[in-house]
Amino acid sequence: MGKKRFLKQIKSMEICIEEHMNKIVIEKSNSVPDLAMIKYWEKEIEGYRIGIAKANKRLKRGR
Repeated sequence: MGKKRFLKQIKSMEICIEEHMNKIVIEKSNSVPDLAMIKYWEKEIEGYRIGIAKANKRLKRGR
């Protein structure tokens, strides 16, 4: 994969993290928040962060 593709992946994952963070804030503001959904979104955010770290590592490696 080329540099552009890794940069595009990183940008896409950052957008997903931002969307999930917004969902968490909205859900927490509800009178009865759905804790299962919040936990699910937090796990997805962690997965995206791992993906970003891997993509950054590959960019530094030059692949």
